[in-house]
Amino acid sequence: MTAAREVIVYADAEAVADATAARLLLRIGDTLAHRERADVVVTGGTVGIATLAAVAASPLATAIDWTDVHVWWGDERFVPVGDADRNEGQAQSALLASLPLPEENIHRMGAEGQFATAEDAATAYAREYADAGSPAFDVLMLGLGPDGHVASLFPGHPGLAATGSPTLAVHDSPKPPPTRVSLALETINRAREVWVIAAGEAKADVVARCLRGDLELPGAAVAGSDRTLWLIDAAAATSI
Repeated sequence: MTAAREVIVYADAEAVADATAARLLLRIGDTLAHRERADVVVTGGTVGIATLAAVAASPLATAIDWTDVHVWWGDERFVPVGDADRNEGQAQSALLASLPLPEENIHRMGAEGQFATAEDAATAYAREYADAGSPAFDVLMLGLGPDGHVASLFPGHPGLAATGSPTLAVHDSPKPPPTRVSLALETINRAREVWVIAAGEAKADVVARCLRGDLELPGAAVAGSDRTLWLIDAAAATSI
């Protein structure tokens, strides 16, 4: 069972990032009040990284026991560690380096040079996920591409229909770099809460199509089991 979409519109991209950061910290705090750990999937992209920076700057961050928080990624570019395209490097600079978060709680996807192929990296991440108990993520954040992609699941791409493993390798991505590792759609949709973050007029048409349920777009296919939030700015909402 999945939750109906809720759409929350903010004034601009900065407001989306700030409000999402506050919402994330409150959600983590509420989760830890009821369970021993919280599992959160972070996202890259301009607004996604701005959200992580806003988390780092928030006074609410000091109220979290970060030793009980585990951080995961929805996708990663299969490039060497230190490459500017790596989502985890951007997240490290924006947030993770400033938190008292144990390294073993940071579940980074494998890089080129660490693994021979993206398939090997995907298999290793699936194993790490299983070793952690295959958690239903408490919050899974996704950016939305201008073509309606989420994580590294692209419209019409074979990876969108992949089943049987919580992760997959993606080749020939229409957005460079072409080789990636991603959570599978069925893993994304096991999350308790899925948050889709989008800002800017360039995203307006694709946001509207996703919210109308156009399943040609991966963004329309994601949903949390408890809650599905679309956190967008006024410019991205103009075609709804």
